[in-house]
Amino acid sequence: MAYVICEPCIGVKDASCVDVCPVDCIHTTDEDEQYYIDPGLCIDCSACVDVCPVQAIYHEDDVPPQWQHYIEKNRLWFETHTVDKSFRDRTQRH
Repeated sequence: MAYVICEPCIGVKDASCVDVCPVDCIHTTDEDEQYYIDPGLCIDCSACVDVCPVQAIYHEDDVPPQWQHYIEKNRLWFETHTVDKSFRDRTQRH
């Protein structure tokens, strides 16, 4: 199981979740309208949940019904994007 970023993140993209993630599993691109959590790397620590200013992050089992499609959206993002450590460096400068 993993945490999932849902609709409230769209347009906000506050990097607080990225900065507290101990395994660097939260990513985005400049073109994307939200952040995404890699379900293969997420260790279910929940560090990202409390720092999210818009309450967009849910455990996969607790995603509200209207946002269930975000589980698949987060998973698919990592199938179509390659991420590297340069992402972490870029967010810490903000």
